[in-house]
Amino acid sequence: MSHLPIRSNAETSDTPQPGEPMHSPQTPILIDDVAINRFHQKLTLSACIGWTMVGYIVSVIGVATIPISTALGLSGNEQGMVAAMELLGVFFGGFVGGWLTGRFGRRKPYFMGPSIILLVSLSMYWVDSSHAMAVLRVMSGLAVGIEYTSAGSLLTEFLPQKSRGSRLSLLTVMWFVGAALAYIAGNVVLETWGQGAWRHIMASPAILAATMLLLRLGAPESPRWLLSKGRRDEAERVIRKIYGPAFSLRNIGEEASMRKMTFLNAIRAGYGKRIFFVIVFWACAVVPMFALYAFVPRLFAALHLTGAMASYGSMAITLLLALGCMIATWLINFIGRRTLIINSFLWSGLGLLGLGLFPNAPGWLVLALFGLYALFIGGAQVLEIVYPNELFPTEIRTAAVGVGASLAALSSSAGTWLVPVSLEMIGIGNTMLVAAAITFLGLIVSLLLAPETASLSLEEAASLKG
Repeated sequence: MSHLPIRSNAETSDTPQPGEPMHSPQTPILIDDVAINRFHQKLTLSACIGWTMVGYIVSVIGVATIPISTALGLSGNEQGMVAAMELLGVFFGGFVGGWLTGRFGRRKPYFMGPSIILLVSLSMYWVDSSHAMAVLRVMSGLAVGIEYTSAGSLLTEFLPQKSRGSRLSLLTVMWFVGAALAYIAGNVVLETWGQGAWRHIMASPAILAATMLLLRLGAPESPRWLLSKGRRDEAERVIRKIYGPAFSLRNIGEEASMRKMTFLNAIRAGYGKRIFFVIVFWACAVVPMFALYAFVPRLFAALHLTGAMASYGSMAITLLLALGCMIATWLINFIGRRTLIINSFLWSGLGLLGLGLFPNAPGWLVLALFGLYALFIGGAQVLEIVYPNELFPTEIRTAAVGVGASLAALSSSAGTWLVPVSLEMIGIGNTMLVAAAITFLGLIVSLLLAPETASLSLEEAASLKG
């Protein structure tokens, strides 16, 4: 752990070296410039498991839908309702989580999300109707929204600048790892124990939730949030505990800018354009992805892809989603945020456009176009957590993340609910063209509004002057 709070004006290195003495006339080393330590590693691991759990929860319904529908006698409309309820819960959870983390700090909601998921997942084992399933999935989505706002903001406010983009992007990678795990584990369970094992599948997120709670024991409050509330002594104690006794408030780099700011005041101050960008690009990234991903087996059937190719294709698409996010995580510090998001929407949109124009294409081409979409949409997906956490100051960071997550979830919920209806009313080709149009809207908004924050400190990235 580093114990070096100051830096000479003549220094050329951005990383503090162990054993360097402190001299008051020198420039303080900002927390944004410190080296990654064991605390950062544990915090990253805990947040990553949280995102793995979220991806698992949102995706596991895709594996269990058919056996659940058979066991509970669900109609097509009820299937869409059950699939969409998780995202509806995220809609409310984003607002609730944004308010909780802004009002009570990052730490308490950090434990609240996994606690709710633990209880809800165990309750899934005894569910006996579509309405009970829908209520539990709304509650689960509520916890997911709280996790989005608390874990992401806590990690953002501790990470140094050079690691911020890649480590925040890693959360999205773990989301897709969780999604892949849901499909792989779910299919293995169903093949091994039969269709009646769907109850075990729906209850299985409890394992991840319990693991998260254990890992998060001892997690501190964000010193940036404490400072924004005027709790200077507590903020300084956290800083000294994490970074060493030689560090203090002056190393945080935000003290002079801390002031009272509400969400509405932020919009009037000029953050409205950034909030609009976050909401629109986030929605355009997740609406097609969630809507299509929840019904991959049905979409493959509509595209005349059946049998082993469809089964293995579903797993391959999930793995390509995770791979695309991994590649984006590696690229984010090389090509920057703006270039990444523009190329992501462009090439993934072309994949969906091809599926819309050629719905009767051979199976290999259908998989190739689906794979193109899955691989390239990863860039926009990783930026869903990076951009909202970077573009806003501490006082409104979680509110902005919450609004973005909530409205994206609401639109995704509607899209997921409408996919079966769309397939019946306008067919597979037009359904894919609608998905492509939404993706290209994300491209247009990104071309007009996406900023570059790769080389900026957290304070600089959140500043309108930056």
